[in-house]
Amino acid sequence: MALIQNILFPVDFSPPCTAMAAYVKRAAALCGAKVSLVHVVDLASLNGFELYLRSTAEIAEEHRSIGQARLNSYLAAEFPVTQHERILVSGDAATEISRIAREGKFDLITMPTYSGIFRQMLLGSTTAKVLNDTDCPVLTSRHAETIVPRPLEHRDWLCAIGLSSDSERVLRFATQAAAEVRSRLSIIHAVQAADAAAPIRLDLQERAHTAEIHEAKRRIGDLLRSVGSDAPVRVAVGPIKNALLEAARQSDADALMIGRSPRPGARGRMRDLTYAMVRDSPYPVLSI
Repeated sequence: MALIQNILFPVDFSPPCTAMAAYVKRAAALCGAKVSLVHVVDLASLNGFELYLRSTAEIAEEHRSIGQARLNSYLAAEFPVTQHERILVSGDAATEISRIAREGKFDLITMPTYSGIFRQMLLGSTTAKVLNDTDCPVLTSRHAETIVPRPLEHRDWLCAIGLSSDSERVLRFATQAAAEVRSRLSIIHAVQAADAAAPIRLDLQERAHTAEIHEAKRRIGDLLRSVGSDAPVRVAVGPIKNALLEAARQSDADALMIGRSPRPGARGRMRDLTYAMVRDSPYPVLSI
């Protein structure tokens, strides 16, 4: 069975969502998946003047009616209403998106990121909450208000893995996903440098200089064999976050895959490193 058959595309009618539509359509075509659009009406944003004139129930119904009309007409050329489900719900956006994804058994959520405070801080945003709370993979684009993400034509995917107990799960998903869309998969791994101020080194061609790098390569080799992959591996040496990002920047890939912890909550899926990769990656991130 294919990994990705049902894609959930949350929309808020913003320029970033519009810019991402062609990317989502192409991703669905590559995976042979269907796309459903969901819009969340935020009834908490009702203004005081409206509440003064009419009852809460009347106003809520009007907002839902307006939201449904906008949703039905939004991106109609890219996702015809007769072929793509439109889902309208009300409540907290992140909570509802995660619920719909879970109850609808969606395999992937696609969401754009935004410029300004999101790209700088990420914490507290709807996308960050969805990343932390949802079980299924989430594909986040770079900020795309004026630039559409590069189409998934190049078919080179990059997967950042660590050496934790969760690494095999991430690598297995990445290997299967890349195989299903006939993409070339490459692996990056970062080793913390002893000297935090030392420049980042990409250890792809040069000989390994430390026992730690030798051990990392051995364990990554074991992981690759366990999932039946022969993907090439690049080891970056330096501060972990910066080393991974530098390796990503020097890889001409369509997407970066990175693991999220299976556990939600305060010590759950979205660790500092995952936030940094989603926020600063030079191309879309598929967090698994």
